[in-house]
Amino acid sequence: MKMINVVYWITTGFIFLFEGVMPALTSQTELAKQGISHLGYPAYFGIMLTVFKVSGSVALILPIVKGRFKEWIYAGFTFEFVSAAISNAVVYGIGFASIMPLIILGVLVISYTFYHKRLANQTSQTATPSYAIL
Repeated sequence: MKMINVVYWITTGFIFLFEGVMPALTSQTELAKQGISHLGYPAYFGIMLTVFKVSGSVALILPIVKGRFKEWIYAGFTFEFVSAAISNAVVYGIGFASIMPLIILGVLVISYTFYHKRLANQTSQTATPSYAIL
């Protein structure tokens, strides 16, 4: 159980830093604005994307957020990483810019897998009675 928690929190923390903290700190820089416009997206798309990334990553690390809502957060990040890979591949060609979102998607898949392993362990522990049957 400890290993499951460690892997889950490391991968989820990485997603939080990469998708929550970093966009919150850098989304209004000139380089970020140029990157969004160079991909062909309007300026408001970058702001909207930052709001969704930050709110989704915060909700991902909060233990109070559970169930279907957390599933949709994982799905939203999956759509974002796949879309980022496609957008970068179309504009820049196949290279680091188009592969990096897929690498981060791999980290997200590990986080998602270990999220479900944690749920399964929590369910099995609560289903087992703590008293002995005589």
